[in-house]
Amino acid sequence: MAKAIKTPRAARAIDHAVLPVEDLATARNRLSALGFSVAPDGVHPFGTENCCVYFSDGTFIEPLAIAQRETCEETALKGNVFTARDQAYRFRCGENGFSALAFLTEDAKRDHKAFRKTGFSAGKKLTFARKFIGAKGKAGKAAFLLAFGADSRAPDALFFTCEPVTKPKVDRSALQEHENGVTGIREVVLSEVNPTDFQYVLQEVVNNRDDEAHSFGLEIAAANGILNAMTPEGLAAYFGVAASGQGRGLRLEGLVFAVRSISGVRRALDHHGVEHREIHNRVIVDAAAGQGCFFAFEEA
Repeated sequence: MAKAIKTPRAARAIDHAVLPVEDLATARNRLSALGFSVAPDGVHPFGTENCCVYFSDGTFIEPLAIAQRETCEETALKGNVFTARDQAYRFRCGENGFSALAFLTEDAKRDHKAFRKTGFSAGKKLTFARKFIGAKGKAGKAAFLLAFGADSRAPDALFFTCEPVTKPKVDRSALQEHENGVTGIREVVLSEVNPTDFQYVLQEVVNNRDDEAHSFGLEIAAANGILNAMTPEGLAAYFGVAASGQGRGLRLEGLVFAVRSISGVRRALDHHGVEHREIHNRVIVDAAAGQGCFFAFEEA
C-alpha cells in the first residue's frame, strides 16, 4: 500500500492587531491625525470596547479600551482569556501597546485542539457577538469564535485565531479608504533577545513550519504578510526604535503598513503636524498615546 502523502500546511492570514489604549477618544484623535478613517465605537459583551481601522486587503487594527472594568474583571475570573490577558498586559506594560495578533481561520475548534496538542494553548475558546456599525450608521451583527495560542515564556504576547461565525451585512468600503493611502498590514514586527527560541510558537500560530533566518532574527510568512521577529539591535537598525521591555520574552512591537505612495503619507502626516522620520525607504511614526505601537509605512 502506498504511503499517504502529507499536504503542505496552508499558512493562516493575518486578521488584525490588538492595540490597548487608555480610551477610545484619544485613539480616535491620534489615528485620525495619522490619516486613518476610524470606524464607530464597538462594544464587546465582556467589558471592552474598540474603534477599529479597516483596510482594503481585509486586515485591520483594533484599538482596545476598557468600557466596564467590573465586567472585564468578572469575565476574566470566569476564564475569559481575552479579558484576562488584556488586564495582565495593562498591569505589566501600561495602557498603550500591542498585546495580541489575530489570524483568520475557518475552524477555530480545530485550531484550539492543535494549540493544546503542541502545548501552546492559552486557555478556553471564546464565542461572542457584537453590533457592527458602518460609516453611514447602518448596523449589523457580527459573531466570532476565537482560539488562543501563547508561549508561557512570553506573557506579553498573545495570539489567537478568529472564525467569523456571522458576518454583518454592512458595507464598510468607505471605512477602508484612508487619507494616508494605507491598503493593509504588510509586516508584524516582534522582538526578543534570541528570536529563534520562539520559532515553534510562531510556526504554530502562523501554521507555517518554514522560516527564514536573517542577521537580526527570523521571518515567517503568513498568507498575506510577514512576521518578523528581531533582536533589539535589529529594531534599532531597521526602524530606529528601542524594544518595549527589558529582559527576555517575545513581544509585539510594531506594524508595517502598505501604502499607495510614500509621498501621500508624508503629506497626510505633515498636514496634521505628526512627527515622523524616514529609514530604509519607510516613513516611521513612533508609538504615542492612542496609537499603541510604532507604525511604519512602506510603498506597495
